[in-house]
Amino acid sequence: MGRDRRFFAGLVGVAAVVTYLIYTGVSDTMVYYLTPSELLARAAASPETMEQGVKVSGMLVPGSHVHSTEELLHTFAVEDPNDASVLLNVEFRHPLPDTFDDSGELEVEVVMQGRYLAGGVFQATEVLTKCGSRYEAMPEPPQPANAEAGDGGMIG
Repeated sequence: MGRDRRFFAGLVGVAAVVTYLIYTGVSDTMVYYLTPSELLARAAASPETMEQGVKVSGMLVPGSHVHSTEELLHTFAVEDPNDASVLLNVEFRHPLPDTFDDSGELEVEVVMQGRYLAGGVFQATEVLTKCGSRYEAMPEPPQPANAEAGDGGMIG
């Protein structure tokens, strides 16, 4: 009986260690996903929010992208998808993704990870863009006049 108890106790100990490692691994890598409105409200309510890394998603404001020629610095604005009057100014010091396009031809959704600074700027450490194109059905070509008359399109 003693041998079975030691085995069971060892098994419970290993399971506890594995559970603890999974929990700490997930909680350390978990980053919250906010809209610009939620981020600004959270920062106003508790300034310690600025110390935490967060993920923010919003729509890129067309024409807002400015690239510094002296250093690798991109600045742009992101608006809240639910409230276009809420803008978040962003600084990013890495190359931008190829799909980053602020021309205004397509709506571009941007997901950023970083910190909200005291000066009211979101300092991004990672920027991802979702594809602005949507899959839509091709318009149907116009039908010949005789096909509309109900003769099945047959000639003769």
